[in-house]
Amino acid sequence: MMAWAISQATSSAKASAPPLPSGILSWDAIVKQFFAFLSAILLAATGISLTVAAREPSSIGTVAPSRAYLGFDRNLYPGDDAFPTLRKTFAFTGYWLNSPPGAKTNTWIGKRDFLRNSGFGFLVLFNGRDSHEFKKDSDGPTKGSLDADAAAASGKKEGFPSGTIIFLDIEEGGRLSAIYHAYLHAWLDGLARSGYRGGVYCSGMPVKESGAVTILTADDIRANAGSREYIFFVFNDACPPSPGCVFPGAAPAAAVSGVAYAQAWQYAQSPRRKEFTARCATGYNRNGNCYSPHDASHQWDLDADTATSADPSNGARP
Repeated sequence: MMAWAISQATSSAKASAPPLPSGILSWDAIVKQFFAFLSAILLAATGISLTVAAREPSSIGTVAPSRAYLGFDRNLYPGDDAFPTLRKTFAFTGYWLNSPPGAKTNTWIGKRDFLRNSGFGFLVLFNGRDSHEFKKDSDGPTKGSLDADAAAASGKKEGFPSGTIIFLDIEEGGRLSAIYHAYLHAWLDGLARSGYRGGVYCSGMPVKESGAVTILTADDIRANAGSREYIFFVFNDACPPSPGCVFPGAAPAAAVSGVAYAQAWQYAQSPRRKEFTARCATGYNRNGNCYSPHDASHQWDLDADTATSADPSNGARP
């Protein structure tokens, strides 16, 4: 419509306009120059847009797929000679800051630098308390603070930098008591005061309470955390979702554990628990343990882990 109106106006101007003095542009010339100027502006704007688009990466199709990394943990340090073999399979290793469950000593002390220089990331662990150790309500916060201080002191002595995530090992499953939640809150708060971050290693397996009601320990901890943010390392060796004692090139995602917010997942244990692993028993050795595929002599039984990072505790930094 507009082009038609301009054409009509131009034709009318040509028919009725008197001759112009020398040096003054005709109406026809003015219209032509106007459209030439307008076209130049549009072309320039288009060129600028294309240049910007070429310089800025498109957000479509450029989101990096989430990766998963294999790791392992075990209570006893396997010896320095084990790690060249284990590094062929694993990106990270568990690392205890105190005596692991069932042990009276900690054989991991003093090994951080060696492991870091060997290319390993870390799952830093601290053995937590059992419920029977809480005799009165005040024991929860008191012992949580004591354990946080002990974990932070050990972490600093071992050379783990500020911001490292320390996972509290909780061996109990099901719904935790109010005292235990108070213990966990004091643990996380105490670590934060020392410059570390608090995580928990806990069950990601459903436990039946009554009737059709089931509970995951991880969900229970998260639901009672208030404004606190825990990092979760969950165990669930039941098949499925666990693939058993296998180490695929594409590591299973931690979220497959059944805990969507987990950042690490222990999916196989040594020795295997037959009541949960009947459907994936073939990946385990005949003695019931899990081994790295490169450990041909079966020297180092281990628990198999996967995580969203090659350094789940963020503890391999200088």
